Amino acid sequence: MTPALVWFRGDLRLGDNPALAAAAARGGPVVPVYVLDDGAEGRWRPGAASRWWLHHSLGALDGSLRERGSRLVLARGGAGRELTRLSRACGAGAVYWNRRYEPAVLQRDRIVVADLAKEGLEARDFNSTLLFEPWSVANREGGPFQVFTPYWRRCLEIEVEAPRAPPRGVLARPAQWPASLALEELALLPAVRWYDGIAKAWQPGEKAAAARLRRFVPGALGSYAADRDRPDIAGTSMLSPCLHFGEVGPRQVWHALKAPSRESGVFPQSESARAFLRELGWREFAYHLLHHFPLTPERAHRQVFRGFPWARDPGGRKLSAWRKGLTGYPIVDAGMRQLWQTGWMHNRVRMIASSFLVKHLRVPWTEGARWFWNTLVDADLANNTLGWQWIAGCGADAAPYFRIFAPVVQAERLDPLGAYVRQWVPELAGMPVRFIQRPWEAPEPVLRAAGVRLGATYPRPIVDHAAAREGALAAFRSMRNRRVA
Repeated sequence: MTPALVWFRGDLRLGDNPALAAAAARGGPVVPVYVLDDGAEGRWRPGAASRWWLHHSLGALDGSLRERGSRLVLARGGAGRELTRLSRACGAGAVYWNRRYEPAVLQRDRIVVADLAKEGLEARDFNSTLLFEPWSVANREGGPFQVFTPYWRRCLEIEVEAPRAPPRGVLARPAQWPASLALEELALLPAVRWYDGIAKAWQPGEKAAAARLRRFVPGALGSYAADRDRPDIAGTSMLSPCLHFGEVGPRQVWHALKAPSRESGVFPQSESARAFLRELGWREFAYHLLHHFPLTPERAHRQVFRGFPWARDPGGRKLSAWRKGLTGYPIVDAGMRQLWQTGWMHNRVRMIASSFLVKHLRVPWTEGARWFWNTLVDADLANNTLGWQWIAGCGADAAPYFRIFAPVVQAERLDPLGAYVRQWVPELAGMPVRFIQRPWEAPEPVLRAAGVRLGATYPRPIVDHAAAREGALAAFRSMRNRRVA
């Protein structure tokens, strides 16, 4: 039997990997490969933080393969060309892979299939990324859903197959291994070592992802429904980068949560488990929308918002303050600094910080999406697009634009003692609870006692909340009036 190449992409794991399982079951040697094909990603090649994660996840995958007597072959360049070259080098007769759904990648994959067919190679693809593939869920008219609740209700009528175990024993090796680049030759790590904070916060790889899931299910999951919106509490799974890179699959997560209560049907009886699986459903919905509306990463889904009157920001001063966590609103600044230092931000704080950029500063949501894309270790095109269009009010099933988060109100409800702010904005650590979320209202003696000098050690608010809110609503009204006219 000729060898089969397994083309790893967003599925950097051995467990529940249908392409790998099929190649092993085929009976011949298995040649695992990864091709860094930046050109195929269009404008959305992995950002800096994602490339750091990818570097270490590929190293972890290679280590797992070597435990099975195999190895990961690395290449760089056009995927069709490189897969053809690698197939020839080892005499492969087939190439298997798991599907991705980004528009530019789908276009590239069609070309790859054609290239492999010219070589007479068997080409097969599988689903390992989603519970429900985007084209498999349709509304009553046979079209795509644009509202989450009926979409998710329909999904819950579909059985989720059990995850597959990784191939047993040693993987069959080819008589001749193709030449491989060294991991460092992919140049995924930057020349300037800015990622030490990310390295302290995370351990990429399938084993680390499995350990994270094992800790979450008997631990934080129990209070997830109550704690998930609290950034001062470790109440979330933090599995998002693991899911994005495919170090854990959604079927594995689904069945890990269902396992304790199989008798309860589709969902376990726990309210927290239902809430968590619903968040997994939003991830599915994001891919559903991206597939059916492939232009949304670049433009608003709702046409009326394509002419929204964004504010002028000479020199990008306001955008820069937001990026650096220097807006003068502690909860926003804490989130942006957590992002910069760890490559991740608590989901509720993402909403507050995103709303602040789009509505208080009236900076286009696309600017925020690009910044998140470059700085998040879990940067995912479908989810990033859905999140930003949701908060900007311009996407499918989005929050109304006139729903504007009040940063102080949100902060005092979700970070009541200021623990989250104290961690990420240490210059405010000495502020009393009463003023930690609104230091500009503190009397001078209180500021002095806390070692805070507004405008020097910590900025004053770059916009007034009430005025910014009214400006956003006026912009929204003018957009609607233009539409009527």
